[in-house]
Amino acid sequence: MMPPTDAAAPPPAPPATTEDLTAELLFALVGERMNVFYDHHAWLTLAQGSTLAAEWMGRGGLSLSAGQRRHLSELSDQLARQIADSVSREAGLYIAHEMTEALDPRYVAQSVEGIRSECRYLLVTHPLPAR
Repeated sequence: MMPPTDAAAPPPAPPATTEDLTAELLFALVGERMNVFYDHHAWLTLAQGSTLAAEWMGRGGLSLSAGQRRHLSELSDQLARQIADSVSREAGLYIAHEMTEALDPRYVAQSVEGIRSECRYLLVTHPLPAR
């Protein structure tokens, strides 16, 4: 007799590469910057973005150098502002919400996959500085 299986359980995720983790961190920072902007009508500073990256990485037992975190903060600031400048407030709110939801790997958000791809592209064209 076979043991019962949980059909709702997601398949195990493949091991993430450093590049994947960094791209997801950049994606999360862009989404957080947009959420703060739409909620409080102010942008996070570069230092706040860098600190947030350190906190998130620390929760997973990972770390980046201060220069690397600042670089990610700068890239996330540029991309978040670019997105906010190119869409209406309503569209920006929707995008920010979808980006937050898309951090859950079980949530399918085709509407923000272009932003996730842009994050990967930015890291290829503007790589992290060496530690």
